[in-house]
Amino acid sequence: MSEGQESPLDVVCFGETLVDFLPSEQGKRVREVAAWHPCPGGSPANVAVGVARLGLRPAMLGVVGSDEFGHFLRERLAQEGVNVSHLRQTPEARTGLVFISLDAKGERSFTFFRTRSAEFLLGEADVDADFLLQAKAVHCGSNSLQRDEARAATVRMLGLARDAGRIVSCDPNLRLHAWEDPEQLKGLLARMLPLCTVVKLSEEEIGFVTGTESPEEALMRLSALGVRLPVVTLGERGALFLWRGERVHVPAPRAHVVDTTGAGDGFVAALLHGLVRWYGGAQALESATREELVALTTFACAVAARVVEKPGAVEGLPHAEELSSVWPTRPAAR
Repeated sequence: MSEGQESPLDVVCFGETLVDFLPSEQGKRVREVAAWHPCPGGSPANVAVGVARLGLRPAMLGVVGSDEFGHFLRERLAQEGVNVSHLRQTPEARTGLVFISLDAKGERSFTFFRTRSAEFLLGEADVDADFLLQAKAVHCGSNSLQRDEARAATVRMLGLARDAGRIVSCDPNLRLHAWEDPEQLKGLLARMLPLCTVVKLSEEEIGFVTGTESPEEALMRLSALGVRLPVVTLGERGALFLWRGERVHVPAPRAHVVDTTGAGDGFVAALLHGLVRWYGGAQALESATREELVALTTFACAVAARVVEKPGAVEGLPHAEELSSVWPTRPAAR
């Protein structure tokens, strides 16, 4: 890309792309649900949709099956404005499926059909540096990285993006039950997180990832790894981030919780949207002020609050035109 030429992409997301099946009614166990509604799913794919609805140009890089569900995902993501040119379809495995049941409070339980699903087949052939570096930011999760080839490809892509000055983002979105040996995941995160500019953890994840149950201490430990902007989300209590040694709390707006699925993905999409729009790269992010990051994190909390008010991870992701009352305004330079 020549100097001065606009990037054709804003964010490349990579990792798991699944089909989420949402229940026709809440308060039922999976065996009791009478009807299901298929939706795009997988945390990085949800972030890609969220970024697109906020007005940026995302791409989804990953692997799905050459089956009807793989076609469904490619078509639905493309309809949302996500570039799917590097969402590879393979006949070697089937697309992963997740059935989600909700209790009366909107809390989730999952039934997975993805033991050997296509998402796990990410590998060296999917590493396209020219495509990846068209974007200003890259984002990934950790759930589909159970094969050595997928881990190596992921670490390589993060390193390429970091070395090229891109914003590198990770939300591990832990699903520990999916790992035969969770210590393998710990080892992988020890390789991934030091390559990241931004890491978002939920309060429930910090113990496994950082070894402390204190959000404030978790921020410090992520910073010690080299993460420039570590963030811990606290559900209805908002979020904490660390910037230049200061731990900053941002409250969340009140929300009528229908389904908590995808709240973290909405938060990440909104935060990445702001970071890309205001800074465009890791070097420019260094000039960010506390006030600017408070504004962006407040916006991210507002988007997450919108997500939980509708069922599923994708339905509640808001479009830009719905957010005029909470759209972030960049504070004037002091």
